[in-house]
Amino acid sequence: MNNVLRILSAALIVSCGAASARQSASQEKPQEKPAEKTVEKTAEKAAEKSAEKPADTATVAPTAASPLKKENPVKPTPEVLAAAKKIFGYDCAMCHGESGNGKGELVESMNLKMKDWHDPAVLSGMSDSDIYDLIVKGKDKMIGEADRLAPAKVWGLVDYVRTFAKKGGA
Repeated sequence: MNNVLRILSAALIVSCGAASARQSASQEKPQEKPAEKTVEKTAEKAAEKSAEKPADTATVAPTAASPLKKENPVKPTPEVLAAAKKIFGYDCAMCHGESGNGKGELVESMNLKMKDWHDPAVLSGMSDSDIYDLIVKGKDKMIGEADRLAPAKVWGLVDYVRTFAKKGGA
């Protein structure tokens, strides 16, 4: 009888632990809207297809800023750009300005010198990989987004930033 009670107690403890682990895992993942999931899955599939290419076609010559140039695997579809615009609006516009003109509301108070991305010369010297690394790692007072954004979303931001210099911006 004593052994039966021990076995039942162990089974109860294990099942409670498993239920608790499932519940905490589901709470750790933020719930996304269905449209965001679709855009992210599309971008992730594009990134996976790009990763399947041989290494010599997916990279370019190394630079001082980044050891290997990465090719942008995310195509600037309307869905990707819309999702990136939303992220840009709540995460970047406060400094870079809603339209990428460098006149965000925090520029003066933080004593920032921002560039106007409507000028094609500003971004022409930067590869997509350079912009990606800047977003992920940050620079000066800008905090990097590596811990907060999935790579596919960062690549979408790269595509969105590029739209500012085309025909006067987005």
